[in-house]
Amino acid sequence: MSWQEIVVETQTEAVEAVSNILMEAGAEGIQIDDAADVDAFQPNDPTVWIDWDTVAHREQGASVAGFFSTDVKLIELMDDIRLKVARLATFGLNPEPGTVSAKAVKDEDWATEWQKYYHPVRVTRHLTVVPKWEEYTPENQDEKHIILDPGMAFGTGTHPTTRLMLQALEITVRGGERTLDIGTGSGVLSIGAKQLGVGSILATDIDEVAVRSAQLNFDLNPIAKDVQVIASDLLNDVPAQKFDLVIANMLSEVLVPLIPDVEKYLVHGGNFLLSGIYEDKAIVILELLQSNGYVVDETMKLGEWYGIISHLPNEDA
Repeated sequence: MSWQEIVVETQTEAVEAVSNILMEAGAEGIQIDDAADVDAFQPNDPTVWIDWDTVAHREQGASVAGFFSTDVKLIELMDDIRLKVARLATFGLNPEPGTVSAKAVKDEDWATEWQKYYHPVRVTRHLTVVPKWEEYTPENQDEKHIILDPGMAFGTGTHPTTRLMLQALEITVRGGERTLDIGTGSGVLSIGAKQLGVGSILATDIDEVAVRSAQLNFDLNPIAKDVQVIASDLLNDVPAQKFDLVIANMLSEVLVPLIPDVEKYLVHGGNFLLSGIYEDKAIVILELLQSNGYVVDETMKLGEWYGIISHLPNEDA
């Protein structure tokens, strides 16, 4: 099968926003080449040292490629994509140069290259992301696996924001928490949370396509078989109920309108974990959390991205 590819040249801070633009335009998969990945790289073995001068890698900026079936008329999409990418500057993101190009690509070539570089990754002390086609032997008895088959989907568990959230879960989870995963994507955070011992999970994403993608990964992980996943634009379709833990890994521009609404779904004393926060937006998110009554317990940083652990104080605190 053949595919078409739209490639946007941009900056690290705009990678997630550009990915969202391409997915909303109908891309059936995303591939990212980001110079910042070198700074954020963490080898499975801490004794391993890589001389990046000898390894071919991008040295600045980022490119985001979206893959479309051959029946999609790319010319009709590209002008709209250019416009939306340029508008990211109004949200405080630098999308430059923001160039948009297209080419044909064979699916089998893309899949071969993608799988060649996607291997098991130890993301926290206890959690390792393992592609379903890889044979992997745990390094120790405490290691737990998140089995993923993202196919051509976004959310492989290796992006700094995902790693920060998995680390935050490892710090926070005590066991049995009723959990809400807003914008679950590939489902990686819900699976990680179940491996760490949370109780029930309600996972959401914006449409049925994303829901089906997450469900496929839940099915690969027996521990996540009871995760409920629904289509919901943020909290719009989430039934009224209270959770002990709310997790949200998404761009700051989405977190800003979300934060004031989370209190209705979080028990007092419950934890609210956030990531997807680029460094120039960290102060805004921290101040918004505090102005909405949250206590910030820990601020985490990986490369140019931030994660935040916060909680809603008890009413008598």
